[in-house]
Amino acid sequence: MERPQPDSMPQDLSEALKEATKEVHTQAENAEFMKNFQKGEVTREGFKLVMASLYHIYVALEEEIERNKENPVYSPLYFPEELHRQAALEQDMAFWYGAHWQETIPYTQATKRYVQRLQEVGRAEPELLVAHAYTRYLGDLSGGQVLKKIAQKALNLPSSGEGLAFFTFPNIASATKFKQLYRSRMNTLEMTPEVRQRVLDEAKTAFLLNIQLFEELQGLLTQKAKDREPSQAPDLHRRAGSKAQDSVPAKASRGKHQPSVLSQAPLLRWVLTLSFLVATVAVGLYAM
Repeated sequence: MERPQPDSMPQDLSEALKEATKEVHTQAENAEFMKNFQKGEVTREGFKLVMASLYHIYVALEEEIERNKENPVYSPLYFPEELHRQAALEQDMAFWYGAHWQETIPYTQATKRYVQRLQEVGRAEPELLVAHAYTRYLGDLSGGQVLKKIAQKALNLPSSGEGLAFFTFPNIASATKFKQLYRSRMNTLEMTPEVRQRVLDEAKTAFLLNIQLFEELQGLLTQKAKDREPSQAPDLHRRAGSKAQDSVPAKASRGKHQPSVLSQAPLLRWVLTLSFLVATVAVGLYAM
């Protein structure tokens, strides 16, 4: 497909990014699992899994942001007190996985690919960090409160917000005003037409990395549900032996194998659960 010419894109970078990612937005919003999410179908096990992926992603993103915080290709967008999510996600990991969470949280292959891309960009092409920050942070601010309320209700979580620190931005009084400020800072970045186009392409890549991530999660959850189904029939369970018990791929976790991450559940329940996973991982799917 022929790339649009630079002069055919909106003048402001923020508008150009919105226009360039419109198609991937539409593709994701029309997916069936996003419609299921609106039903509020979510389990603790599924929520824990996707939050662990977000932890790894934000650690990598914010390490590269810190590396380039004084680099003029990114420095106007450096808002650590307002935006950075690592500390909040560490609170959430402790809530969901316990005191030894660093040894037990899963680290899937798609998450690793996402992390590797962030590291490559931060070290070799820091100007492209703009695309990843735009996709993640503005999406967090746009859809975070909606997701927080759905999770709080579906999982019967404390009203004080434990387990949901990721969705809370205590240093931002108005998300709308802050997003306006952030976009205006983006529009001050000096870029050649070639660099600008690479930033637009990288924003699409960021969405594709998210899509690959929740597709992998879907595969893990669906396969686990299928493996668990025979356990409901004693005669089938005896024939299956212990194979179903060990069916989760080892690559799905960084540390010790944790069967509780994907607990027993009927297939339909896991398919519906995926809707929330997708919505959480692809936070940028909400209007930015």
